Amino acid sequence: MTSLQTESKERIARIQWLELQKQLLYVQKNSKFYKQLFKVHGIDVSEIKTEADLKRIPVTTKEDLQGYNEDFICVPREDIIDHVTTSGTLGNPVNFLLNEADLERLAINEMQSFKMAGILKGDKVQITTTLDRRFIAGMAYFLGLRKLGAGIIRTGSGLPHLQWDSIERFKPNYLVAVPSFLLKMIEYAESNAIDYKNSSVKAAICIGEPLRDQNYDLNALGRKITELWGIELFSTYASTEMATAFTECEHHTGNHIQPELVYTEVLDEAGNAVKMGEIGELVVTTLKVQTMPLVRFATGDLVSYTNESCKCGRNTMRLSPVLGRKKQHVKYKGTSLYPQHIIDVLVEFNSISNFVVVVQKDENELDLLTIKISNSLIEVEQEELKQHFQTRLHVIPEIEMISDSEINNLKNPKGSRKPVLFLDLRR
Repeated sequence: MTSLQTESKERIARIQWLELQKQLLYVQKNSKFYKQLFKVHGIDVSEIKTEADLKRIPVTTKEDLQGYNEDFICVPREDIIDHVTTSGTLGNPVNFLLNEADLERLAINEMQSFKMAGILKGDKVQITTTLDRRFIAGMAYFLGLRKLGAGIIRTGSGLPHLQWDSIERFKPNYLVAVPSFLLKMIEYAESNAIDYKNSSVKAAICIGEPLRDQNYDLNALGRKITELWGIELFSTYASTEMATAFTECEHHTGNHIQPELVYTEVLDEAGNAVKMGEIGELVVTTLKVQTMPLVRFATGDLVSYTNESCKCGRNTMRLSPVLGRKKQHVKYKGTSLYPQHIIDVLVEFNSISNFVVVVQKDENELDLLTIKISNSLIEVEQEELKQHFQTRLHVIPEIEMISDSEINNLKNPKGSRKPVLFLDLRR
């Protein structure tokens, strides 16, 4: 446990603010993008003394990062040693670059995240995510575990046979995995008479998909995994742009921030801070980043937060699971929905193993919600699904039966590094 996270809330806030001021001075001196932004808005960062002052700086969007990518670079080109990409809103991936100091920061971030989940030197961790394809996360996990001194098994993504062979061969006690892939591992184990319930694995650090609801209870996906395979599940939340992870401790009541590495705000539509427990957009300022630091970067992710002290002894802000993307809010038949609401209902319905959720505009420019599911669902089950939606969400979306191959084509668009369960065709 880092000492800062167990300090008083006042000291945490003071240290975090000092790091924020250092980063603002750094970008004002070195970032072409922020130099121009501050000039246009008449901002001298040395005069930013309070949170109210900070709000004078406009948020940075993903469109900014894509449109002015080169202008965010703050170090000489020859110092850049790692080149990755993140998904873009304008069609093409966005370049994101790191120097040696950024990789060291990334390693520290992940080391502290793994410690938060209880991983110690001497533990063995199997990484079931890719380290290639310009993907920052796999590299981050490797660097963090290496810094921690834990054993590492790099199996990469997919290949259930290799995963189980590695578990049998090396006896890892932790996995790093996308939750839905854990279900595929269970399915493979059951089909091949593998005694997975008595394997060496005791917990999984889960990435890419929410495991819990706003009350921190396991959602449908999390419950399904733990009912089948009694391992402990730890949620994490991260993004390439933040180069920072928010991770659960053993009490599973929100993802702790690392205050020396990121400054967080949760804002409403008007750009004002929401109250504790209310839903807003996460906006972050990365701290101690040298190559491509971001100031008030709007993540697009909708979360709530708590500032209450955690039972683990940490006094840091904790974030809820991501409810959805700001632009993915659906207003269907007068009811406000977010992707995770819909996905949870489908995961709960055991007869469905393959689906994709599609939202588009109808002829009246209203949101039209369609669930595309495998045509193996019989008529009685279709009616049960509609009733399930009515009970859980108070609305019934359109149900369309298509083949598994059509669903898989929709779920795996070209260039995507993970399955897409929610397709927004309104734009």
